[in-house]
Amino acid sequence: MRDRRVLLLLGQLRIGGTEKQVVLLAQGLRARGFVVHVALLFEGGPLEDDLVSAGIPVHHLHLRRGNSVVHNLMAFGRLCDLFRKIRPHVVHAFLYHSYVLGAPAAYITRVPVVVAGRRSLSDFKRGRRWVFALERAATRITHHIVANAIAVAEDARTLEGVPHDKISVIYNGLRPSAFVQPATTCLSASKPVVLCVANLKPGKGHEYLVEAAARARTPFTLVLVGAGPTHDQIAQQASRLGVEVELLGSQSDVTPLLFSADVVVLPSLHEGMSNAIMEAMAAARPIVATAVGGNVELLEGRGLLVPPKDPDALAAALDRLLQDREQAAELGMAAKSWAMKNLDLDTMVDQHVDLYLRLMERRCVA
Repeated sequence: MRDRRVLLLLGQLRIGGTEKQVVLLAQGLRARGFVVHVALLFEGGPLEDDLVSAGIPVHHLHLRRGNSVVHNLMAFGRLCDLFRKIRPHVVHAFLYHSYVLGAPAAYITRVPVVVAGRRSLSDFKRGRRWVFALERAATRITHHIVANAIAVAEDARTLEGVPHDKISVIYNGLRPSAFVQPATTCLSASKPVVLCVANLKPGKGHEYLVEAAARARTPFTLVLVGAGPTHDQIAQQASRLGVEVELLGSQSDVTPLLFSADVVVLPSLHEGMSNAIMEAMAAARPIVATAVGGNVELLEGRGLLVPPKDPDALAAALDRLLQDREQAAELGMAAKSWAMKNLDLDTMVDQHVDLYLRLMERRCVA
């Protein structure tokens, strides 16, 4: 085969875990000789520059959120036209909207291999039968599913009945620079720093974290990295409870922040495979996280896990790591050691390459 064409499809390229992984995968595939295209359903974002600078074309489909039926039918037509023009051997669609739209578009245009990237649990779909119905329909015409955590794969098998041989687990990958302490760090505080990197939106559990900060016995500065609709609510709650908090908004590079933190925390109510936790592990930070989704795979024996929606347990775990620095350091080093063995960027890309080639061979792609 003269060239191997892969199109990666996702919603947008704002700063987020899935978006970062798609950029890393696209760059890795291109470095291995693939012709790579990225298509965005909704909008671009700051990560788009990383693709353009690497010579990877980015295509905008201009889908609209909401009930713009005629406009979105036209956008679906543009997606089909894009597939016909590029003629990808593999379409890999990430997250719900992308694989629900990408699978039928690929089926119509006879794309040989269709892969769906599952990055989260099904919590947001519970009680919404039409959401599950669309997903099951898309899965039937999808050739393979890639989950980024065992918990995500088990969720798909249990709730959708996806066969074991139709789903693989490929962990996220980290750049080598994530493991290296930067020359300068960027947090300075008179108190210990507890850092949380998560978009400010429902389901991330910030309200329980702020409550835990108010209940903790050890004084600390809470630093929140991320933007989103719950920003004002969190700021008001912290002010009401007298919690010292810094809201830094979105950050393109959190590595200096991580290496500056005394403890990293993630209070999510549900989670797939958290890039924030992965990056904290690479920085050898002691971590407190809720025992949901892929958090358990990452941190069991290498961090402190607490129940979701439990500010008392969260406060106790933060106190424990802030007061017992020896245990905190041991957990941090254990987390880094595991991350170095299991979250290698080249391994992540190579596993995708092997999967694509196997599926192309199975689908008789010449």
